Amino acid sequence: MGETAQTLDRGLRLLHLVADAPGGLTVTEAANRLGVGRAVVYRLIGSLSQHGMVRRDNSGRLRLGVGLLHLARRAQPLLAEGALPALRRLAEQAGATAHLTVVEGGEAVAIAVVEPSWTSFHVAYRTGYRHALDRGAAGQAILAGRAGQPDPVASSGELQPGAYGVAAPVLGVPGLEASVGVVALAPLAVSTVGEQVSTAARAIGQALA
Repeated sequence: MGETAQTLDRGLRLLHLVADAPGGLTVTEAANRLGVGRAVVYRLIGSLSQHGMVRRDNSGRLRLGVGLLHLARRAQPLLAEGALPALRRLAEQAGATAHLTVVEGGEAVAIAVVEPSWTSFHVAYRTGYRHALDRGAAGQAILAGRAGQPDPVASSGELQPGAYGVAAPVLGVPGLEASVGVVALAPLAVSTVGEQVSTAARAIGQALA
């Protein structure tokens, strides 16, 4: 591997290490995990900081920078486009509004929404809607995915009184934390809708991998 390629590889690995450390990393911890000297890590930090990819907090720990949010927003339309076929099938099958939700800035954000075509009433779910990860089926499914649990999650009235949701995590796509779900104005049959949601999540995972 050439020197330039090796530096790029180390920089990308450092980004992944910082992303996987909610409490941040010290320079020493990063050096140990990369198997390099602290001087190498300082050089990587210098380059990544110039592009806003990493930052050092008041305690000197490495954390992700806001520059990554810019890249993430640019990638969201591509994610949404890849997910739309499965979301359309899911919305029609379940008779409920289907959505793809991803993690951004520590919150759950809906980046693609499809409404069913044949129902008299359905939930209007806005693209860009944000909520805490520990509230609602979509966020809870993402948290379950972090633990490697693929089973669908159901919620009732956590984000909106009278709304019911079922969601499943999208697994197998490196660097992506996401879930696929539906939301309805009436209780959902989790045994049936849960399998439909899980099938859509697998299809989207395969489309984006």
